[in-house]
Amino acid sequence: MEKPDLVRHTEKSSNYRHLDKMSTREILENINKEDQTVAKAVSKEIPAITELSEAIYDRLKNGGRLFYIGAGTSGRLGIVDASECPPTFGVPHGMVIGIIAGGDSAIRKAVEFAEDSEEISWNDLEAHKINEGDIVVGIAASGTTPYVISGLSACQKNGIKTGCITCNSNTPLAAVSDFPVEVIVGPEFVTGSTRMKAGTAQKLVLNMLTTSVMIKLGHVVDNKMVDMQLSNHKLVDRGTQLIVEGSDLAYEDAKKLLLEQGSVRAALDHLKT
Repeated sequence: MEKPDLVRHTEKSSNYRHLDKMSTREILENINKEDQTVAKAVSKEIPAITELSEAIYDRLKNGGRLFYIGAGTSGRLGIVDASECPPTFGVPHGMVIGIIAGGDSAIRKAVEFAEDSEEISWNDLEAHKINEGDIVVGIAASGTTPYVISGLSACQKNGIKTGCITCNSNTPLAAVSDFPVEVIVGPEFVTGSTRMKAGTAQKLVLNMLTTSVMIKLGHVVDNKMVDMQLSNHKLVDRGTQLIVEGSDLAYEDAKKLLLEQGSVRAALDHLKT
């Protein structure tokens, strides 16, 4: 059966005209109006997000890793999500890894034509000794980024499971994804500016993926981040409050116990002994 043609929702003309004639208030209200549609678009993809989340969980619970690969805004969003997992859930830095086309320098400054490379992405993954126990999620609003497509294609050829997050239908990226997620947010307020609604949708899905997986891996008890890293005063205070809520200790006693035990989980376990 012939595959349906790619539908480029992300490149369609904005629903608004003459943005340059709008007042500041009008610009902001219209951006916000468009943003309110994003969560609804994500909700339609929850079945697909569920399948991808469970595939990620299956690999991580058995010692595998989650890789994100992307270019530009999409790559940066993957790196942000990966970098937030260790402090939030206390997992090793190598469990969730974000890779961006053009290397780390592309996080802050665009690297010209890096996303057009069809050879580099597999090399970038191999540098981390990727294997069949891992899973790779490609992030690309357009679903046509060569760097991401070629990376996922190479993964499939090497027996590595793949997923994707894109904002177009019937994309080449989805075609090389075992667990595709296609969140159709429609035209951007500024035509083609996918750092806006598409980027917001990708961020929402990334939050859903790692949060659901980390909860299932046991890094959240009740609704509390019991394994978070105590890397600043704010987090020490948050951890102390969690212990106060879960015990009869006064604040200063809870803080002392937290610092002695090194984590909220260890402190609460200590209180049970």
